Amino acid sequence: MKPAQIEQLFATLHAANPEPQSELEFASVFELLVAVLLSAQATDVSVNKATRSLFLHANTPQKLLALGLDGLEQHIRTIGLYHSKARHLLQTCQILLERFGGKVPRNAADLQTLPGVGRKTANVVLNVAFGEPTMPVDTHVFRLANRTGLAPGKTPEAVEQALLRCVPEPYRVHAHHWLILHGRYICRARTPMCQECGISAVCGFKLKTFAPA
Repeated sequence: MKPAQIEQLFATLHAANPEPQSELEFASVFELLVAVLLSAQATDVSVNKATRSLFLHANTPQKLLALGLDGLEQHIRTIGLYHSKARHLLQTCQILLERFGGKVPRNAADLQTLPGVGRKTANVVLNVAFGEPTMPVDTHVFRLANRTGLAPGKTPEAVEQALLRCVPEPYRVHAHHWLILHGRYICRARTPMCQECGISAVCGFKLKTFAPA
């Protein structure tokens, strides 16, 4: 995709949604970290349903640890892989208290020392909580980057680096949110809704499918 097309793509997404937000519900950096950890291989809707109850009882590392494994699992058992996620969360809380004064660290290296926190999760926290122009690549961003020709890559990290190179600076903070939302609701995996797509004019996807919503 040429620079002028990339500018048009993000200008269009910006015009439609100037201040895109994460669909995860949270009221603190710690709650965001918990929600993102729980969201692996799960929908934001299912995570929000679980965390509404969880955060009423435990919204700090200390309170989450006080729940214990069984107590925590009771709150998140509707989420996939909840056994391993509960263990990771409790381990993360312990590390936050022991190494970081109970605060979520603000750099990728420290974030990735936390159990269950990989590159994507670290980038989400840095972007959403701290406003840094990171480029988290989930399944929607990966698909969209490749399908449209915006930033092709064989791995999430390759796509991330390609996006960091090509996304114009004014759009970088919100870029991954625009791509996630567009991939979630318009450029869907099996039935892309090309007839409702505002960026179809610059999209490199030729086999456009005109499917009903």
